[in-house]
Amino acid sequence: MRNFVVVGAGQAGLQLGIGLLDAGHAVTVVSNRTPDQLRTGKVMSSQCMFGNALSRERALGLNFWDTECPPVEGISFTTPGPDGQKAISWASRLDVPAQSVDQRVKMPRWMAEFERRGGAIVYEDAGIDDLERYTKSADLVIVAAGKGEIAQMFPRDAERSQYDRPQRALALTYVTGMTPRPDHSAVTFNLIPGVGEYFAFPALTTTGPCEIMVMEGLPGGPMDCWGDITTPEEHLARARWVVESFLPWEAERCQNLTLTDDNGVLAGRFPPTVRHPIGVLPSGAKVLGLADVVVLNDPITGQGSNNASRCATSYLTSILDHGDRPFDAAFMQSTFERYWDYAQYVAGWTNALLAPPPPHVLEVLGAAGADPRIARRFVNGFDDPRDFYHWFMDPDSANAYLAASRDAALSVVV
Repeated sequence: MRNFVVVGAGQAGLQLGIGLLDAGHAVTVVSNRTPDQLRTGKVMSSQCMFGNALSRERALGLNFWDTECPPVEGISFTTPGPDGQKAISWASRLDVPAQSVDQRVKMPRWMAEFERRGGAIVYEDAGIDDLERYTKSADLVIVAAGKGEIAQMFPRDAERSQYDRPQRALALTYVTGMTPRPDHSAVTFNLIPGVGEYFAFPALTTTGPCEIMVMEGLPGGPMDCWGDITTPEEHLARARWVVESFLPWEAERCQNLTLTDDNGVLAGRFPPTVRHPIGVLPSGAKVLGLADVVVLNDPITGQGSNNASRCATSYLTSILDHGDRPFDAAFMQSTFERYWDYAQYVAGWTNALLAPPPPHVLEVLGAAGADPRIARRFVNGFDDPRDFYHWFMDPDSANAYLAASRDAALSVVV
């Protein structure tokens, strides 16, 4: 049995901690908030988790909300033309429905389960001195959260970080009263040229089922409009203004909105960043960064919690494969690189969607409206973005795929 300390009680930290407990190890999780503080605090993310991530939770017995969380059954895509009306609009089902469980609901339940399985939780806002203390008693210290001096231990990787400043002004609004979309539930993905993106999808929050509105405004544009908001009511009014101004088809669903609670709003911005995975303490001791600490993506592709889940599983595999050998710098770097073998594709695809869409992307998205096969492939790529590199990310592969799809359609007609 080996001894691990995980700093951070979020998706990655708790999932990894529970996996290590199940493998017979001793694990301490350090959290800067108690379960009650999490339950009554502000929302932290939108966390739409797709099939692969949900399967990892089920494998650990952490799927506590399957019967009460409303499913996300598909993804729709809409972009307006110059007249403000729909130019492209289609929807397709996910092969496996997604889920979004508010972290204020999820993490307190997982913390209780972590303790039930034999883990220990320490409640403190860990700093450098605390990390020094943990490294003296633990075989490995893993940092899954941290700001200020802790975050500064993991320097930005300039070669792997495409951007050095925020690419979107972000806002979340948790609401009830939104009219369900017809046919099936979905993430409604709306791309507004020159303005930004708007998403809405069903979720489970502290008060029950809800919808989450996610707004991503281009910096300096009309959706970059959250800096003067001072109350939750003002936030909701501004969110309604956005959909009424740019998305009349979404505004039709938003006539009777109310906030789930006063803490169901969030606004901010951050630069997508890849960081070096090894943090070096003043003593020379080393700690390993996990999930958002080392690969932080913009939420435009909804990959944050999915990546955290993937990273936790990848790190767990690396740790168990390592046996009784020391967790030295070589282990830490190779553990990150094993995860980066996957995460690099998510980061590349996410960063590409932050840029103005090139002609071949618009052509693919337009063709998806006429060919359900293309729509289905795009939608299910959110569950494993590596597939986009075979047919979507560059003009040559996209054109070849579209030509093959046209040929297949013609052969059916003939």
